Amino acid sequence: MVTKKKAKATTKREPSTLNIQGEKGKSEERKLAEVQLSPAILNTIATQSFLKTFAGEVDLTEAVTVMKEKSGKIIAGDLSELESTLAAQVVSLNTIFTTLARQSASSEYVNQMEINMRLALKAQAQCARTIEVLSTIKNPPVIYAKQANISHGHQQVNNGNQPTHTGKILNSSNELLNEDNNATLDTRRTFETSSVNQNMATVETLNRGKDGGG
Repeated sequence: MVTKKKAKATTKREPSTLNIQGEKGKSEERKLAEVQLSPAILNTIATQSFLKTFAGEVDLTEAVTVMKEKSGKIIAGDLSELESTLAAQVVSLNTIFTTLARQSASSEYVNQMEINMRLALKAQAQCARTIEVLSTIKNPPVIYAKQANISHGHQQVNNGNQPTHTGKILNSSNELLNEDNNATLDTRRTFETSSVNQNMATVETLNRGKDGGG
């Protein structure tokens, strides 16, 4: 008699439940703190809050996995996801601008017309900014840096062997001090001969008491 194994009943997971794989060596408090402070999880929860209005409930565990995969690609240097997002946002912002501009034109009241036009122009400005960012990602600017030699006073830079010229070469740093570049600058003053007697005069003897007093 052949017996068939019964298929295991699959339990349906709650979309709002986040399944966390346990890691050895970490306490429950540490794992809970990592979950609560995880950028991928926090941004996934925020995204879910907006998706509920038109897309319904999204499985939180799978959404976090997708978020981590997308973030990992960007960190690794693959910017195709960003380019796709910005390109789609350009189309969306242009649609918002067109819709608001049409509503402004068909408004019966001036105040409503002004509000719609102001919002339309904001969408247009954001669309232009998004195009600018997308263009920068696709074609990064090239920066040319010039090297500047900054020094105090005159500086002469000799690159390699320079041709020599006959004649007298003036050093501009010493030219104002002495015409002869090889002469040593003498900062000592000259004095006339003094008539003071060079012989040392006799010092008067002082009589002191035996006790050494004055």
